[in-house]
Amino acid sequence: MRKLLQGILDFRKRVRPTVKGTFAQLAFGQKPDCILVVCSDSRVAVNVFASTEPGDMLVCRNAGNIIPPPRADGTSTGDLSEVAILEFGLERLNIPSIIVCGHSECGAIGALISGKPLPDAPHLTEWVKNASGALDPSRFVFHSQKTFAPQNLVSQRNVLLQLENLKRYPFIAKRIAEGKLRLYGWWFDIAEAEVYSWDEDAKSFLVLDEVRTARLISQLDTP
Repeated sequence: MRKLLQGILDFRKRVRPTVKGTFAQLAFGQKPDCILVVCSDSRVAVNVFASTEPGDMLVCRNAGNIIPPPRADGTSTGDLSEVAILEFGLERLNIPSIIVCGHSECGAIGALISGKPLPDAPHLTEWVKNASGALDPSRFVFHSQKTFAPQNLVSQRNVLLQLENLKRYPFIAKRIAEGKLRLYGWWFDIAEAEVYSWDEDAKSFLVLDEVRTARLISQLDTP
């Protein structure tokens, strides 16, 4: 807490004068480029590794970057807050992209793999069950650029599972079918500070290097 408070003072003295105009404009509205569904882990600092600015992303953070699947009527089987963010971002802000971002050494995934009730964290025990489909190695078959620890492979499969869950929501499926929405799967390797992106054609998480990034950017203008 001490560091945060000192950081606010530093922001007021050093940063605020340079960004006050930006925030003044944002006070009249926002137009984010994407909805980011990302784990609440403090080490996954997307604003750092994606070099984003205020107003760039509408963020949904939770343990395990999970979007519970819908019921037959299209309503969420889990907490309503995640889908409420998606509805707001798509229906009110017309955001054209959703990114699901998982990461290495994920504590939520570790809790899922253990399969044991956590007496001191009953809500977490129940919540991670929404990612149980990622435990099945046959559900999502993909090739890895390098050898990953078993927990990290489950974390990568969880990204694919959440993309699958997103597509099951009628208001999301409709936008995808109309060409108004694209879904992306990212995975952050904490130890290497490296970002991977899911490539459907290659069936692999590929490092977002210059070549891969240029390819994704070129696709943005393709219907």
